[in-house]
Amino acid sequence: MGVNISIKNVPEEKVELLKKRARSNHRSLQGELMAIIDQATAAPKLTVEEFVAKVRASGLKTADDSVRMIREDRDR
Repeated sequence: MGVNISIKNVPEEKVELLKKRARSNHRSLQGELMAIIDQATAAPKLTVEEFVAKVRASGLKTADDSVRMIREDRDR
């Protein structure tokens, strides 16, 4: 079950900017705030070097290998 979070004394200008952002992303204010929280708590992005190292470590040799891995991941 989720937890309710309250932010007090948010300036009206900031609330209006958040509402505008939510509208432009076709979300409710609640949905926009959840998207911001999801983004802020997501795993850190990899650098190019880290990405290349992960790909090499995965043992991919052909495009077929990557297709197989993606299908396996989707099936989980």
